[in-house]
Amino acid sequence: MISSDLIATQNEGRADALKFDYEMLGAQLARRGVDIDTIKRKVGSYGVAVPSWGVGTGGTRFARFPGGGEPRDIFDKLDDCGVIHQLTAATPSVSLHIPWDKADPAALRQKAAELGLGFDAMNSNTFQDQPGQALSYKFGSLSHTDPAVRAQAVEHNLECIEIGEALGSKALTVWIGDGSNFPGQTDLTAQFERYLGSMKDIYKALPEDWRLLSEHKMFEPAFYSTVVQDWGTNYLIAKELGDKALCLVDLGHHAPNTNIEMIVARLIQFGKLGGFHFNDSKYGDDDLDTGSIDPFRLFLVFNELVAAEGKEGFAPAHMLDQSHNVTDPIESLISSANEVRRAYAQALLVDRPALAGFQQENDALMAAATLKTAYRTDVEPILAMARFEAGAAIDPVAAYRASHYRAKVSAERPEVSGAGGGIV
Repeated sequence: MISSDLIATQNEGRADALKFDYEMLGAQLARRGVDIDTIKRKVGSYGVAVPSWGVGTGGTRFARFPGGGEPRDIFDKLDDCGVIHQLTAATPSVSLHIPWDKADPAALRQKAAELGLGFDAMNSNTFQDQPGQALSYKFGSLSHTDPAVRAQAVEHNLECIEIGEALGSKALTVWIGDGSNFPGQTDLTAQFERYLGSMKDIYKALPEDWRLLSEHKMFEPAFYSTVVQDWGTNYLIAKELGDKALCLVDLGHHAPNTNIEMIVARLIQFGKLGGFHFNDSKYGDDDLDTGSIDPFRLFLVFNELVAAEGKEGFAPAHMLDQSHNVTDPIESLISSANEVRRAYAQALLVDRPALAGFQQENDALMAAATLKTAYRTDVEPILAMARFEAGAAIDPVAAYRASHYRAKVSAERPEVSGAGGGIV
């Protein structure tokens, strides 16, 4: 962990300017009928989960260039996640991936408690073969033609539930790479039926207070057809399985120009929005930092979420999911956690009565302008004050760099080979 004295010293030189900026923004918002302290309290109570795998350096299908001080195991990953939360006060939970993060649950709970962390949704892995695995997933897992392979994949998911129960998790996220790479390679209907049968077996094993989150992805590694390729198929799965089955929306898993906020609205409307993987995308995958390409789209997603706050049963899970190839993963996750909070704060500033009126009157220009007024508001003083009052850093990236945390862990953790390709 980073010294609390260092954080205090970093904050000391910024506190006066922050107070001034916060008061100025408060006066501006008051003229709009908005209480800045109310917004700050909501932002301060908002948290987004960090993926354990996100603190390592990612890669592409062609190569991987490891960084210094990469975590050696799940306990190193938890240390890195603890630093992110310490500096941002915005990432109170970690999402584990099994078997990558498999370890004694009691030891994991103890380590997490020491770092002030909890555990978010569990993630199963049937998109790659593991050492010692009896049967291969090369041609599919939950939808494989061989019932023995499907049974192996189901059993792995049941193990994830068991581990999650021991950790205090309440959800299982299932993403598969199943599909086909050639026309005619598979019977598209039969393959989907096999998938549904496997998911029903998993669903039956869910604890009463758990949720099953299915994630769609339009392509890769199946480049001709993908079993769970879009939100419509995802919705059909959730409807077929039952009330505890919900849809997970990854912002990067859509074709360019897809209206993701409308997908979010539809899933909210019919009670099937289970959660998010926040990231950004230029072409069709999720390897970019959240808000790095289209922060306005992120805001529009949160506009739908804020509009649904208070709706019965509405409690979507929020998690970052991004790959870091050319940045320090901790810095990227710090920045992304703040970007998600920024979008939430901006969405809280939308004048909803005015927006509803303009919508009713079909005043397209003023409806759009109402959203832009909220989006263009510089809410950084709110974010920084929420961090400051929680004991975190006013400028978390600056504090992180001043701590030399990366250099310290690089001295303790051996270098990782860059040989081999593949996304981590």
